[in-house]
Amino acid sequence: MPTILTHPAVPLMLGLALGPALVPRRLLLAGVIASVLPDADVLGFKLGIAYAQDLGHRGVSHSLLFALLLGLLAMTLAPWLRARRGAVFALVAAGTASHGLLDMCSNGGLGVAFFWPWSAERLFFPAHPIQVSPFSLSKVFGPDAMRLFGSELVWVWLPCLLAGLLIFGARRAHGAGRSVHAQ
Repeated sequence: MPTILTHPAVPLMLGLALGPALVPRRLLLAGVIASVLPDADVLGFKLGIAYAQDLGHRGVSHSLLFALLLGLLAMTLAPWLRARRGAVFALVAAGTASHGLLDMCSNGGLGVAFFWPWSAERLFFPAHPIQVSPFSLSKVFGPDAMRLFGSELVWVWLPCLLAGLLIFGARRAHGAGRSVHAQ
C-alpha cells in the first residue's frame, strides 16, 4: 500500500483540476478523508481479525462496493459539503476506490479484495511498481524512506499531476466551470 500521505493524491488531483466551483473545499476534504479511510481496517489487528479474512486488512474496506456505499452515504452530507449530490458521490466514491486500486499496484501484502462480496479473491495488477509502505511510521521514515517515497512520486504523484493538468487544460479549452454548489 502507498503511504497515508499518498492515498489523497487522486482526490486532490481531481479537486484541483476541476476547481473550487466544482469541488468546494469541504468536498475536497471529504474526498481526502475517504481516500485514507479504507486503512482504518488495520484496527482489526487489535481485535484479532486476521489479515486474510474479509474484514481484515485490504478486505471489505478496500472493495468497490465499500467505495460506492461510502459515496452514497456522503451524498446525505451534500448541503454541508456545499456541493451537488452527484459531485459528492463521484468524488468520495472515486477517492475511496482509488485506495484499493493503488494498493493493487504495490509490491507487498496479500492483494486487495476489490470485488468483494462477489469475489473474496485478493488481487494485484500484473505490474506492481509501488513500494509497499510498512505499518509503522518509524519505518516509513526509516532507512528505506527514499525508495518508498521515490516510488510514490514516480508511480502516483507524477501521473496524478499529468492527469490533473490534462483535465484542467481540457476544461479551460471548453470553457467549463459551471458551479455544482447546492442550491
